[in-house]
Amino acid sequence: MGMMSLTELDDDTVRSMSIGAVFSDFQGEKINSIDFHRTSDLLVTASADDSVRLYDIVNAKLLKTTYHKKHGADRICFTHHTSSVVCSSKYNIDSTGESLRYLSMYDNRCLRYFKGHTERVVSLCMSPINDSFMSGSLDHSVRIWDLRVNACQGILRLRGRPAVAYDQQGLVFAVAMEGGAIKLFDSRSYDKGPFDTFLVGGDNAEVCDIKFSNDGKSMLLTTTNNNVYVLDAYAGEKRCGFSLEPSSNTTIEATFTPDGQYVVAGSADGSMHAWNINMRSEVARWSSQIGVPSCLKWAPRRVMFVAASSVLTFWIPNHEKITGESNTKDADAATTFPLTANSMGV
Repeated sequence: MGMMSLTELDDDTVRSMSIGAVFSDFQGEKINSIDFHRTSDLLVTASADDSVRLYDIVNAKLLKTTYHKKHGADRICFTHHTSSVVCSSKYNIDSTGESLRYLSMYDNRCLRYFKGHTERVVSLCMSPINDSFMSGSLDHSVRIWDLRVNACQGILRLRGRPAVAYDQQGLVFAVAMEGGAIKLFDSRSYDKGPFDTFLVGGDNAEVCDIKFSNDGKSMLLTTTNNNVYVLDAYAGEKRCGFSLEPSSNTTIEATFTPDGQYVVAGSADGSMHAWNINMRSEVARWSSQIGVPSCLKWAPRRVMFVAASSVLTFWIPNHEKITGESNTKDADAATTFPLTANSMGV
């Protein structure tokens, strides 16, 4: 799969993004979450068929599949190691308390269990600078952990469905809670309470996902009624907002491009959209043709994003469209970028 520099990202390049590879071997089961490694060209998925899968994103190649029938595979994130992940459980949480597991993909071992949550984990993120990670659960708590220790290092009790995220420097973390409140904490002294609180005015839906832009200046919020907001991460002001088709049973995910200039998000009607944040305008709309893309992330160091429903799709620029058809706004993913035999994962 061809790669281009992130410095070349502009409206035409974003508009040209098309499917470059498809993986459809999830037995029709929904992919619950995906994550890119920060510094290596790797992707991990957790899906409802109880599998955790590791991919080489440059060559669109499945490297490893492990199954976790006892606990299931729900939320997932890479640790700093290329073959280790933290995965949340889907089954037996109330009976065993084993809501989170530290897994080695290399030899399919569970390195550590983390007990504490009594209901499903719905938000999970790893610190970019050390062995800390955070989990938010439907038991109305956020727990802070250290990969090296079984016991929970800190706990925040709150109302509503929590969403958590570290900024890219690992100095600040954000917690979303009931009523659209976003609380910011110093990760080194979170026990002193939040140093700032933002309110997403006019929208009482719960926030189901938070992401910081790479430069730390913006925050991206996705709500349970499929609204997407970009906030100023310092002042909390709403820079722009976009409404997508709501879905009663599927939450969507939105993602920044690495330069922080664009947002890409899925919609409940199966389409995907990209917006230029500075211009506050939609620059692309794609027919995904894979169902509702409930997982969507842009690769940290590549001009590539991955969208997933019960099928995993890799999206890369179609150079022919950039040079010859860049005015076409609605890209039909099935036809604009033919899949090559060595890039298909089916």
